[in-house]
Amino acid sequence: MKIFQINSTVNTGSHGRIAEEIGLSLIAAGYESYIAAAYAGRSSRSRVIKIGNAFDRYMHGLKTRLFDRHGFGSKTSTKRLINKIREINPDIIHLHNIHGYYLHTGVLFNFLKAANKPVVWTFHDCWPFTGHCSYFDRYNCYKWETECYNCPNKKGYPSSWLIDNSRRNYRQKKMLFTGLAKMVLVAPCRWMENHLKNSFLNEYEIRIIYNGVNISIFKPANDSRVKEKYNIKKKYILGVASKWTVRKGLEDFKELRKILPSEYELVLVGLSAGQIKNLPSGIIGITRTENTETLSELYSEAEVFVNPTYVDNFPSTNIEALACGTPVITYITGGSPEAIDEKTGVVVEKGNIKMLAQAIMTIIKNGKEHYSKNCRARSEMFFDKNIMCSGYLSLYRELFQEN
Repeated sequence: MKIFQINSTVNTGSHGRIAEEIGLSLIAAGYESYIAAAYAGRSSRSRVIKIGNAFDRYMHGLKTRLFDRHGFGSKTSTKRLINKIREINPDIIHLHNIHGYYLHTGVLFNFLKAANKPVVWTFHDCWPFTGHCSYFDRYNCYKWETECYNCPNKKGYPSSWLIDNSRRNYRQKKMLFTGLAKMVLVAPCRWMENHLKNSFLNEYEIRIIYNGVNISIFKPANDSRVKEKYNIKKKYILGVASKWTVRKGLEDFKELRKILPSEYELVLVGLSAGQIKNLPSGIIGITRTENTETLSELYSEAEVFVNPTYVDNFPSTNIEALACGTPVITYITGGSPEAIDEKTGVVVEKGNIKMLAQAIMTIIKNGKEHYSKNCRARSEMFFDKNIMCSGYLSLYRELFQEN
């Protein structure tokens, strides 16, 4: 069996690592794994097909900024990708993030309909069923349930400077993405499942397969050297993001610093050098790292992991923290609360800094040891990458046999 995954990244970022883990499970099972991606991270065990180049992505980005036509550039690169798919002749094509300035969705989906091969599509955000946004809940906008127009999030990713083409994009996506004879949608959480059921994609079968992490890497570690490495001198509260923006809660951490006791430091991983320079005292900034062992040590040494995200699907950072035995506090955002229960963390009203601080102090007062065993047990029960990969392998085999 040959599986051909398509994603914006390979073996970097949350969905890039998910694609890599799926590929590793395929190889271990004796199958062939291919991953086509625009951006390469660390090396991959799968056979990697590079999509496009920097100039092509620049032109696609320019088309997005000027005409709000994200997902409708990169025509030549997509045609080359299709030629490669025809050459490999996979049994199943698995889509992940098909946005990211590297694919022409019209060319791709016209091919998928003609090829009539089984397709699996994992939804890491909401971009496929909206006319513009990757996340609509920032503006609490539900126009996508009927038809997008006058997008209130036009300047949000993928940003358009002037034109609002959300209605045209919505209609074109609906025409392209519906009508495939053999496609199964995968939601990483119940929140996404519910939205898919309310979208124009509700004609397809939807499976829930929770994201998973490598719990043999993300595990409780008793090694204080990571604190020495980053000059962390006190007990600390941790935040992690691949890119810190307002929507990830960076300003909320700055507000937290003003009201939390000074004997606790805040440590944020994933900041740019410029962001680190502008941090208030009492917040330690660390640039993004692909070193999962270092991340595991940072999670393990933290008193609590805080995820004040304003728009999200099912953040991998939550389950990485749980696997390291660290309790999680998250806003009521997307599927983020689904990662925890009352024994492993606290869910807080979005944007309520006072309540966020109270939750942190409650966990610190109870003591991390009050939560750690339950955190680790929950990660082993629900969020082990092997459970995730087993779910995908079962789905592949089912589709392969039906085909």
